[in-house]
Amino acid sequence: MIVTVSPSVIKGSIRAAASKSSMQRACAAALLAGTTTTIVNPGNSNDDQAALDVIQKLGAVVMKEADGNIVIHSKGVAPLHPEINCGESGLGIRMFTPIAALSVQPLTINGTGSLLTRPMDFFDEILPQLGVNIQSNKGRLPLKIQGPLQPADIIVDGSLSSQFLTGLLMAYGAAGANGATITVNNLKSKPYIDLTLQVMQHFGWEVSHTDYEQFRFQKAKPAPAAFTYTVEGDWSGAAFLLVAGAVAGDITVKGLDVYSTQADKAILQALSDSGCKLSIRPDEIEIGPLPLKAFHFNATDCPDLFPPLVALAACCEGTTVIEGVERLAHKESNRGLTLQEEFGKLGIEITLQGNLMLVKGNTGMKGAVTHSHHDHRIAMACAVAALKANGDVIIEEADAINKSYPDFYEHIQQLGAAIKIQK
Repeated sequence: MIVTVSPSVIKGSIRAAASKSSMQRACAAALLAGTTTTIVNPGNSNDDQAALDVIQKLGAVVMKEADGNIVIHSKGVAPLHPEINCGESGLGIRMFTPIAALSVQPLTINGTGSLLTRPMDFFDEILPQLGVNIQSNKGRLPLKIQGPLQPADIIVDGSLSSQFLTGLLMAYGAAGANGATITVNNLKSKPYIDLTLQVMQHFGWEVSHTDYEQFRFQKAKPAPAAFTYTVEGDWSGAAFLLVAGAVAGDITVKGLDVYSTQADKAILQALSDSGCKLSIRPDEIEIGPLPLKAFHFNATDCPDLFPPLVALAACCEGTTVIEGVERLAHKESNRGLTLQEEFGKLGIEITLQGNLMLVKGNTGMKGAVTHSHHDHRIAMACAVAALKANGDVIIEEADAINKSYPDFYEHIQQLGAAIKIQK
């Protein structure tokens, strides 16, 4: 797909899409709960669909209701297929591998696209300590595993991604790991673990922790006959809408929980620091342009914010500094280099200095042909920046957005953006 975005002024109101972070965790918890779960406000991204496919292959029955809700019937992990495929979902592969390992059945766990190049050595090191046989492709996919996973006191490295810990936490909870501990060194993206623990608590699993360094499991609460879980609005996708409002017009974004544990809620701090017009209420956020100034932001715990932050920084007077570049190498693309390359085409100078990204803003963005690098967040960042360019911005492989936010182009069109889509 090729998308052309013309310079535009936007206005109006839009509701944020469902959070894939919340949706995928809810799917996993519904599988492990061993009962009936109704998911309200379910997501429809590629990652969400992959999660639903995985839990069905692991034994759940999934039904979509007329009102749009999804009902999941489960008796726990009871694989129906010898292979599961997590698509391109990094969370999916890292969360569902320990969960699948609860079964004694031999399983192959695979993915597609960029997921095939992401490191999975973590499992080679950790799963054998839990009684799981594993064979990887030199630390990459596919993984061949055979459980059952047996919870034990272990020490893990949390520096690459919190998603590995999310999978272990959920698997331990379902395995009844009463009294077992997981000790974590150098944990990154702590807000995502807050979200995991929040979902687990909703489904009856109690986990306590000491400063995110040691997680201890307590006896699970008796499960009710059925659960209902409402997926909250997605701060990761909404960050692009909010930045679009800050640079290109007064808009209102609804459906976001301002008390959310989602890491990317931190976009509000960056927006505030940039000097845009910002009004935050429990049920909606109003945002609009004012003269914008450069800001300093630490994105170590919310690395997915780099693309919208760069789109914002490109419109700010001065040089913005963003910390956390070391978290960008193993995303759908190497985002530090990808952002530097694609925004360079738009005339924005980005310098990488170790763990810092320096974005020289307000130098005049120009129209150009850009490429998503098959990375959903790069495609969206280019589209938002295009609103303030001096000519059309063409985005090649623009359908990368389907991974997380398939309605993105439609939503900014509804706000008045001039967009042409060629499929």
